[in-house]
Parts: sequence; structure tokens; C-alpha cells
Amino acid sequence: MVKPEHWISARGCVYNVNYHFVWSVKYRRKVLVGDVAERLRELHEAIAHERGFLLHEQEIMPDHVHLFITAHPKHAPATMVKILKGITAKKLFESFPHLRQPLWKGHLWNPSYYVGTCGDVTKDVIRNYINTQKEK
Repeated sequence: MVKPEHWISARGCVYNVNYHFVWSVKYRRKVLVGDVAERLRELHEAIAHERGFLLHEQEIMPDHVHLFITAHPKHAPATMVKILKGITAKKLFESFPHLRQPLWKGHLWNPSYYVGTCGDVTKDVIRNYINTQKEK
């Protein structure tokens, strides 16, 4: 199965839960550039640290964001997105009030998002492992 060096031990569980998140700016406005993009990058790192997420990778595009995060299974992906989008929107609007203009004084983020999960093995490896347990 999964190599032990990828496992994270926590109270009551051992896990390897990885998420790829993507969400876009409202109206796909290309506002995540320059200082705004750099501040967003810093905010993602700070939030991840504060909440106990491992932020492996992030890419800030002018109109959307990609994050690759490992998190304890107690964190629901929808809650993680809500935290990340909510805090970053508030802080970016505070730091860059001019962002409100192209967004018609509304919300920074589109309400939808993409989440995909990944681990170190394929579905077929897991199925085979489960199906051969009685043979051992």
C-alpha cells in the first residue's frame, strides 16, 4: 500500500489525505497579479500554518487559484475551502480596497470550487489489496 514515510500520525489515526483545490475570482476578473498575488500567497501559507494544513504547492493565476494541501481527516474539504476563501477575501479587500471596483463591490471569489483527492496509490491497487485480504 502506501509507503510509511507518507503517513502522518495523529491522535487516533494515521492518514495520507491530499486535496487539489481550484477556485476562481468572481466574473473571472484578472485581479490576482503583482502585490495582490504575493499577498494571497502569504495568506494561504499563514492560514495553512494556523489551521494545521500542509500546503505543498500553490499557483496563483490572474483569475484563479490552485492549492495542493494535506489535511487531517477531521477537516472537511468544504470547510477548508470556506476558511481559505473567507479569510483571504476579507484580508485582500482590506489590503487592496481598489479590488472592489472591478468586482462591483461584491465578493472576491466565485461561490463554486473544484476539489480532487489523491494519495500514493491507484484505486485498482486499493481494490486488489482489499480483495486479497482473505487469501493472506
